[in-house]
Amino acid sequence: MNQSILLDVGTGELEVIIFLVNNNRYCINVLKTREIIQLTEVRPTAGSNKGILGITNVRDQVMTVIDLSYILDKKVTEEVKGKKALVCELNRKQVMFVVDGIEGIQRVKWSDIAKPDALLKGGLSVGNILTDKGILLMLDFEKIITDISKEENPYEKSKGEVLLKAERGIKKIYMVDDSRTIRTLLKDTLIAAGYKDIHTFDNGKEALDALMQIKEKYGKEFKKEVDLMITDIEMPILDGHTMTRRIKEDPILSELPVVIFSSLITDDLYHKGEAVGANCQISKPSIHELVTAVDSLVF
Repeated sequence: MNQSILLDVGTGELEVIIFLVNNNRYCINVLKTREIIQLTEVRPTAGSNKGILGITNVRDQVMTVIDLSYILDKKVTEEVKGKKALVCELNRKQVMFVVDGIEGIQRVKWSDIAKPDALLKGGLSVGNILTDKGILLMLDFEKIITDISKEENPYEKSKGEVLLKAERGIKKIYMVDDSRTIRTLLKDTLIAAGYKDIHTFDNGKEALDALMQIKEKYGKEFKKEVDLMITDIEMPILDGHTMTRRIKEDPILSELPVVIFSSLITDDLYHKGEAVGANCQISKPSIHELVTAVDSLVF
């Protein structure tokens, strides 16, 4: 893979891997994919979730194998030989997604990724890209994982474990994440911790536009309306890194604390958040660490 994408910061661009499932084209951010392998064997496991094909061994590491054909079209993959698998690291876990084939890698602009229809593929798309071969859907892999492992949902667990502090209720939090599922789960968890004044957005442009309106109205006293921003990285129209850079380059808004909360916070990519001026970077789904960080930045 082209390593230049690891070095570029806040450019508003990304590289995606284009793959095929049941003759339909989808994509995933290159940075979420560790490698692509040829599947040879998958061992079935006990359980009723048809979205999980089973487990397989990759260099002495056992990984769960998810059937994207079933997730997207309710068609169970009967034979894995000849199939490819995307090995992804999401929320600090490695998991494999079975696909029919790989078309290639393409560099695109976040601004060219349109907000999807909420009904499209059951809400599993976080963005649509118009190409010369038709519409390309960017899938919400975090939602896929969350839906499959509802009983192990870290956000639901944290909601019952975080300590409620009433003083948090006076702080105004802006939160932006393109996944409706994650937005809702995260907001509910923060409310359980006491942060009740939360405004949510599903892409960086909407959040940045709202900040600009506040700045125009209040100037240097903008914190009357917002105390802190929590942002994902991967979002259509305007990504979290670019949004953070624009906030930190603004002579007034630069004082706003920004916490990047993303599954893309890895040792290899941490430098990107530092380069754009993020106050803190936390890997999903570390809710307790997030609440601690927010406390330290707003009190």
